[in-house]
Amino acid sequence: MRRPTRLRDVTAKALGAGPRTVDLLIALLVQAAVTMPFVVPRAPELPDATWTAYGITTLMTVPLVARRRAPVAVLLAVLAAGGLYRFTIDGPGQPLPYTGLVAFYTVAELSSAPKRIGVSVLTALGVLVSVGLDSDAMRELLFSVFVFAAAYAFGRLAVTRKAYLRAVEDRARQLELTHRIEAEQAAARERARIAREMHDILSHAVSLMIVQAEAGPVAVRTAPERAEAAFDAISETGRDAMVQLRRMLGVLREDGGGSGAPREPQPSLDGLPGLVERVRAGGPDVSYEVTGEAGSPGLAVEATVYRIVQEALTNVVRHAEAGSVRVRLDHGPDALTLTVTDDGRGPGGGSGLGLTGIRERAAAHGGTARTGPGPDGRGFRVGVTIPHPRPRPEAEREPEPEPGQRTGVGQ
Repeated sequence: MRRPTRLRDVTAKALGAGPRTVDLLIALLVQAAVTMPFVVPRAPELPDATWTAYGITTLMTVPLVARRRAPVAVLLAVLAAGGLYRFTIDGPGQPLPYTGLVAFYTVAELSSAPKRIGVSVLTALGVLVSVGLDSDAMRELLFSVFVFAAAYAFGRLAVTRKAYLRAVEDRARQLELTHRIEAEQAAARERARIAREMHDILSHAVSLMIVQAEAGPVAVRTAPERAEAAFDAISETGRDAMVQLRRMLGVLREDGGGSGAPREPQPSLDGLPGLVERVRAGGPDVSYEVTGEAGSPGLAVEATVYRIVQEALTNVVRHAEAGSVRVRLDHGPDALTLTVTDDGRGPGGGSGLGLTGIRERAAAHGGTARTGPGPDGRGFRVGVTIPHPRPRPEAEREPEPEPGQRTGVGQ
């Protein structure tokens, strides 16, 4: 069972060998081919296979080791050794001019166009002279021209193949770079989304807890029942923040299922009354109004609207010193419009990250966010418009299944 593995290892090493090793292997292979006429039994009327003839034959093979470094010089050396063999020694012939074909292939592959033309003319003259002195047969001439032309064609095809492989490798590298950039951009967008979520959760909860805690000591002396409500609101806000943080951290965990974090749904429009009530319990008077034909714009849009309202109310509690806040949600025929207006002194000297997050959340759904002074220049107003998703064209919709046709998994 180990032999195929070893054979694959040897093949892989041979294919991955360097150019010099490959040239040495080719020279040895050619040497083995040209040796065959010297070792097989020969007819009595054929020339003898002498050691001198074999030595000159080997002399034609040795230059192939340097064929990549000097292809033209190697071909000239092979032709010169072949002429020496042809004109000085009457030794065994070869079925094919192996060394000349390998050298001519290398010239076609590695040399420039002027060198290729000159060498081709010289080789053609050498073939004509050799055939003329040998048999002067048209059949032998055509065969020799064909094999050398095939060697030249294979050399040029090797150039084309290498260019194609380089283009494929360049394209693969470009695709890898593009994928890496896209992955980095996706990671940056995900980091920004997580930062917005963390900012909304922590900023809202901590702001409400600070306001309610500061109002607690005053309420203890003047209205104990209000102090108890403030402390209850602090506890509820803290627990809600912990639940949301545990949910987010559970989603970020790679093991997910073993984290023990609750898998509660994302906030939705149904949670806005509770959010308004918590802010009202420890801060300004907050009113909530819904107009239009209420419908579900989608879970993602509902979570976005919830977070925007949460951030807007957090800014009011932290900076505006407002007495009243009005939250209005309008379900229009083409868009969902949210307006949060207060009578305070504006956004104050915050970092502006909250307002930036509001704009980013709206833009993620193709919407817009406008912030600025409220009516008559008093207070502050946050207005967000998120268009309803357009219905898919009839041509892009999936066809309805025919009566009796089964759909789904397991059909």
